[in-house]
Amino acid sequence: MTNNYIFKGIDLFCGIGGSSLGAQDAGVQILAGFDMWQLAGNVYKVNFPKAKFYPYRLQDINPLSVKNELGEIDLILASPECTSHSVARGNREKDKESLNLAYEVLRFADVLNPRWIVIENVTSMKRWDKYPDFLKRLGDKYKYLEQSLIASDFGVPQSRRRLFIICDREQKPTPITPPQNITARFASQVLSMNGVYNFSPLETKKRARATIERAYRAFKVLGKKEPFLLVYYGSDAAGGWQPLNVPLRTITTIDRFALVKPKGTGKGHLMRMLQPPELQAAMGFPEEFNLTEGTRRDKIHMLGNAVCPPVMKAIIHSLTGLPEEVPEDGLKII
Repeated sequence: MTNNYIFKGIDLFCGIGGSSLGAQDAGVQILAGFDMWQLAGNVYKVNFPKAKFYPYRLQDINPLSVKNELGEIDLILASPECTSHSVARGNREKDKESLNLAYEVLRFADVLNPRWIVIENVTSMKRWDKYPDFLKRLGDKYKYLEQSLIASDFGVPQSRRRLFIICDREQKPTPITPPQNITARFASQVLSMNGVYNFSPLETKKRARATIERAYRAFKVLGKKEPFLLVYYGSDAAGGWQPLNVPLRTITTIDRFALVKPKGTGKGHLMRMLQPPELQAAMGFPEEFNLTEGTRRDKIHMLGNAVCPPVMKAIIHSLTGLPEEVPEDGLKII
């Protein structure tokens, strides 16, 4: 991919930069990222050294100052904080300030006046009581398309479903379709099965009973010779496990997946939790993406908050009409 950029963009609520990476790989120059979490910002700065990073609350930033610093902007990427939209929060009370952060996208758009905006969030954002008002205000200036996309349709080994609100000031965006001849990827392709990470016996006195029960439900379907994943979220109807010949279920901000495999002796089973490099691959980030900052828990949190770069890449190609350039060895950091 060349550095002859045509369009320029910024990334609001950027996290570690999944949207930035996808847009950059599609041919957009990323001028800046914005995020309050300094640790995520450190990761962002390492991977996007030419972009300016704003480590402040968006509410405290004057978009006119940003325009004066960065110049004209063609694209705003935005992933407003989603915790209060997500069903994963359970019965916890919604944070109204968090929900209203989506309006910051409109405030920046009013001043920066980009042609395009792409907003990403959990699909349950559509149940937000102010969602109709948000769309109405967005529609005063932009033609938009709401589309739910599944990451595995874009070659990501994860069945992550997210809502994208795709906006164009000049024309109605066309629905996003997965790239032609995409190769499906599965959980088995991102896992290190032997020799890299430490396993422990599945059945020990300290192991939670619920964990053993999940494993035995898998044994009932697969037998005891096949490896599989335990999944520590979701309803009992899902069984608490998944096979390896399908995409990984949605990665969250918390440790949720364990690999179980038979012992080499043929008696008993071993297990371990999935590790950040595996989850990084399952999110569609390339191996060379630098995620060395933070603890293991921090890395999982940052990945669970991220946008899958190949999905954003496809959106930007469709939206901007930039020619498709797919490096033979995948996404690149530049």
